[in-house]
Amino acid sequence: MHRILLVEDDFALAEAMKRQIESWDNEVRTVTDFQHVTEAFSEYDPHLVLLDIQLPFFNGYHWCSEIRKLSAVPIVFISSASDNMNIVMAMSMGGDDFIAKPVDPMVLTAKISAILRRAYDMSGKTSYLEAAGAMLNLNDGSLHYNGERIELTKNEFRILETLMENRGKIVSRDQLMMRLWQDDCYVEENTLTVNVTRLRRKLEGYGLEGFITTKTGSGYIIA
Repeated sequence: MHRILLVEDDFALAEAMKRQIESWDNEVRTVTDFQHVTEAFSEYDPHLVLLDIQLPFFNGYHWCSEIRKLSAVPIVFISSASDNMNIVMAMSMGGDDFIAKPVDPMVLTAKISAILRRAYDMSGKTSYLEAAGAMLNLNDGSLHYNGERIELTKNEFRILETLMENRGKIVSRDQLMMRLWQDDCYVEENTLTVNVTRLRRKLEGYGLEGFITTKTGSGYIIA
């Protein structure tokens, strides 16, 4: 089941869309506080965002830009302002698709399903992993944070992949060493410490201080 965040100030429309999307086995949360959309996004950690352009306080372009600082999650704009200028602007701001109002229920579900298929395979495994606003691309082995792409070595990618797959759980040093050097039984344990230390320094250079926490005697964890 995928989590979808709906940012729409027409509450009747929002409720109708929520019912339609949930009928296709998705979970939907609607935003009601339009001054704190990014807070709602971070708390809910959705797989997809549906975002109107015309909103109270700040428009959808603003919130798309703010969300893009935190995440590469798919964003679909919804608006009655469906002229070419707004569609181009929506895509330029980081949107993945555009749905014109009045919203056709079948078009809505078809587009959502298509985008979710592109971002997630049929088993439900994502093409990226997310933690603390950082997105690990499983296709090309890069990390994205705050609008920046962070290139990773093979070992750095494997360390982050393992820790982010087990987000919130302690991963033992033995587990990590097996993941990194499963074909080599003669790797010194200190080699893992060196790799994790280098990775931490790289992440700190991009503002990700404390991203990986050491649990003395147990291993490592990403909260």
